[in-house]
Amino acid sequence: MTDLTALFTDLVRLETRIYNALDTRLKAEHSLPLGQFEFLRYIASRDTARVFDLAREVAITVGATSKAVDRLEAAGRIRRTANPSDRRSSLLELTTEGRQVLEAATPTVEAELQIWLGSVLPAPVLEQLATNLSMLRQRAEVDPRTDRAET
Repeated sequence: MTDLTALFTDLVRLETRIYNALDTRLKAEHSLPLGQFEFLRYIASRDTARVFDLAREVAITVGATSKAVDRLEAAGRIRRTANPSDRRSSLLELTTEGRQVLEAATPTVEAELQIWLGSVLPAPVLEQLATNLSMLRQRAEVDPRTDRAET
C-alpha cells in the first residue's frame, strides 16, 4: 500500500526545489521571478485576463495577485484597461516589453525543466505522469476547499 503522506511530501518537496531552481535562473538571466513568468504566460495565453482569473489559476488570494500585478505594471510588462463588461474590474494585457521578456524567458524555463524532468524520466513515464497530475489538478480545482481566490 502506498504511503500517501510520503507521496505528498515528495511531491511538495520536488515542486519546491524545482520552483526555486527555475526562479533563481529566471531572475539571473531575465530579471524575472518565476511567479511573474507564470502570470505573463497566463495572460498571453488569453490575450487579456482579470486579477480574479489569475488568482484562480495560481490558487492564491486576490489581494496577493493584485500586489503582484501592481509590480508587473510598474515594471512595464502589463497594462490595465477598463473592463467594458464590468466597471468594477480591469483587464490585464501584456505590453510589448511583457511579450519580449516572456518570449526570451520561455526557452530558459523549458531548458531547466528538461534538466529536472525531461532528462530523468523516459517519455512514456513522463506522459503518464503528466496525465495523472492533470487529472489530480482538475479534481482539486473543482473542490471548493482548495479555492483561495475568494479569501
